[in-house]
Amino acid sequence: MQYPLSLATLLTAVAALAGVLGALALLLRGLRSVSQTRAAGRRLALEEAVALDSRRRVVLLRCDGRHLLLLTGGASDVVIGWLPERGA
Repeated sequence: MQYPLSLATLLTAVAALAGVLGALALLLRGLRSVSQTRAAGRRLALEEAVALDSRRRVVLLRCDGRHLLLLTGGASDVVIGWLPERGA
């Protein structure tokens, strides 16, 4: 037996779907703002890493707004140096 779909039932379903999608959008926006705030407060971050061969890689770190270049994976890790600031 088939029941006819009334307009009120259809509108209720659409409103419920819109409410759920709206709540999810607000939740995602809140999570994104929290993660950006947490990342902005960090002093040390890995900017990029490039493999030179199977053992060694060059790593670019950001520390307090400055960039540091490292060579890792050989007999010992080596600090190549601090990169000059972009404005200089």
